[in-house]
Amino acid sequence: MNSENCKKALEKVGNPNVLINIVSRRVRQLTGASGSQGHPMISNTAGMGAADICLLEIIEGKLDWEAPLTEAVVDPATRNKRRKA
Repeated sequence: MNSENCKKALEKVGNPNVLINIVSRRVRQLTGASGSQGHPMISNTAGMGAADICLLEIIEGKLDWEAPLTEAVVDPATRNKRRKA
């Protein structure tokens, strides 16, 4: 993998753990594990590995992702307590 592309893709994504998950999922798609989404979204891929193709897709804005919404965690032990008067 090209380290310069890794840095540029990380600037787009913001979180290295999310970047790893995006790249690993897309590499699986590109290597044929998923079927219909296995074609590169960039034109010139000669001599490039699947991870490099994915990084360029992120850099060029051709690969989009969405972070799931997180919910607040409520401690069940304190949720139903009543105040003593």
